[in-house]
Amino acid sequence: MPNLKQAEKALRQSIVHATRNKKVRDELDQLLTKMRKLVTAKKIDEAKDLMKTLDQKLDKAITKHVMKANTVSRVKSRTMAKINALKK
Repeated sequence: MPNLKQAEKALRQSIVHATRNKKVRDELDQLLTKMRKLVTAKKIDEAKDLMKTLDQKLDKAITKHVMKANTVSRVKSRTMAKINALKK
């Protein structure tokens, strides 16, 4: 346990931030698995609609410092590549 007052506060803050970040990551994981299922089922229109919401959530994760920008751009790029491969 922390001995100093500011260390106690830092511990409380880190717990709050960790739970908030976990919720966001879990939601993003669920959206990504939905996207993968739509791509394997070859449902292009639904995948495009889901991609719009996924983009918004990923951008929000960057602004809230939940995920790094390069990670988000890699995820976006790979999912869009899978969707575009279905068109062909």
